[in-house]
Amino acid sequence: MASNKPKKKNPRLASGRKRTRQGVKLNAANTSLRSKYRTAVKNVEKAVLAGDKPKATELFAKAQSVLDTIADKGIFHKNKAARDKSRLSAKVKALAAPAAA
Repeated sequence: MASNKPKKKNPRLASGRKRTRQGVKLNAANTSLRSKYRTAVKNVEKAVLAGDKPKATELFAKAQSVLDTIADKGIFHKNKAARDKSRLSAKVKALAAPAAA
């Protein structure tokens, strides 16, 4: 993923250099968590598509934890996390409805 942006100049002040270092670390941490979130959601949706209720339920519980962590850290807004949890929950619950009927 090479971008065509010109490379930024190094800050002169020590505080600016430190801020740049911190930014790189924070960016890496946030990217990692965002990836973890996407993977968790994807795994639940795959289980739902496969029709595997027990696995979907188990993965949903893990996904909830990841979603809450992401919301607490401010990477995604808490309302987005709540909305995503709600939608995943509805998909998992809908899995049981046709089987019971």
